[in-house]
Amino acid sequence: MRDGPERFRVFVYGTLLAGEPNHALLSRARHAGAARTRPEFELVDLGAFPAMVAGGATAVVGEVYEVDAGTLAALDRLEGHPEFYRREPVDLEGGERALTYLLDAAQAAGAPRIASGDWRAHRAARRAR
Repeated sequence: MRDGPERFRVFVYGTLLAGEPNHALLSRARHAGAARTRPEFELVDLGAFPAMVAGGATAVVGEVYEVDAGTLAALDRLEGHPEFYRREPVDLEGGERALTYLLDAAQAAGAPRIASGDWRAHRAARRAR
């Protein structure tokens, strides 16, 4: 979703979050704030990273960034768009829309569900075990 010339609003929820391993890809992006999706998704644990799947009842916790076309292309490469994840617009709480990366439900079949919708909290709990 465009936000001005060559700017795109992107919702991130996993390894692209601030402090996470792939956040450096957003070094040229403007942090637009914390956000969560409407409760229309599932978040699953794929081991080193999560995946968001459409069609559930969970609100996924994340952050929104405004990125330029070059950064969006770098994110597409990281996420394997469109062969692995698909970049799609989603509705956020409060009525905003942003692009995010979704995994097909069949690809996520059998992966553990993250009921909280919060990757950071899930990882912290997993490490504490």
